[in-house]
Amino acid sequence: MHTKIIRKYYFINKFDTNNINKQDKQTVIIYRNYSSNRKSEDLILKIKNHCKKRRVKFYVSNNIKLAIRLDLDGVYIPSFNKDTKHLAYTYKKKFDIIGSAHNLKEIRIKEKQGVRKIFLSSLFKKNKNFLGINKFKLLSKMTKLDVVALGGISKKNLKKLSLLYDPDFAGISYFE
Repeated sequence: MHTKIIRKYYFINKFDTNNINKQDKQTVIIYRNYSSNRKSEDLILKIKNHCKKRRVKFYVSNNIKLAIRLDLDGVYIPSFNKDTKHLAYTYKKKFDIIGSAHNLKEIRIKEKQGVRKIFLSSLFKKNKNFLGINKFKLLSKMTKLDVVALGGISKKNLKKLSLLYDPDFAGISYFE
């Protein structure tokens, strides 16, 4: 019987080697600090090198050109980014484009953007984008792309993910 490997996505906004070192090889680190200055680029390179030594994949959020230029493993396109200019870019075959959505309209935008996985949120966190399990399941059936659960996932509610057929998941506090 084939067992699916659950991929986890850990959003960070600072470089903390202790937290990165705790992650297994199924965890992708996504740096999401939206300042675009030289200091930030140097930090991204430090994180990249640390992740490479740990054999952990490293993506940057919302800056495809930078992710390609710095030879990162991929990029995460947030739901607010609706741009498709990157479709004209060339990048290595193993470069991964992933993105988030909160509703069917945003799912369709992510499909047009050529993402490989869609992060649907918010699964558990009760905010304006709260989906809950039933709406999450319904939306995830409306795309052929892989879906990643995002929003309010904790060690306490991790078992509830099994109701979603062992999806990949993403978060912040779960990993800290």
